[in-house]
Amino acid sequence: MNKDELKGHWNKLKGSVKEKWGKLTDDEVAEIEGNKDQLVGKIQEKYGVAREEAEKQVDEWKNS
Repeated sequence: MNKDELKGHWNKLKGSVKEKWGKLTDDEVAEIEGNKDQLVGKIQEKYGVAREEAEKQVDEWKNS
């Protein structure tokens, strides 16, 4: 799934994001609006991981 597909399917993917990263609030997930960089940043912030790790998690999630 590429960047544009992520944005286009965001409404369908919100639930999956909440399941994978439960520390993200509904408001934060809504604010992200399918923007990968924002999702990575929120994961870094909430889970205290490095950017590379957050990107790896998002890429694995997108490809699953």
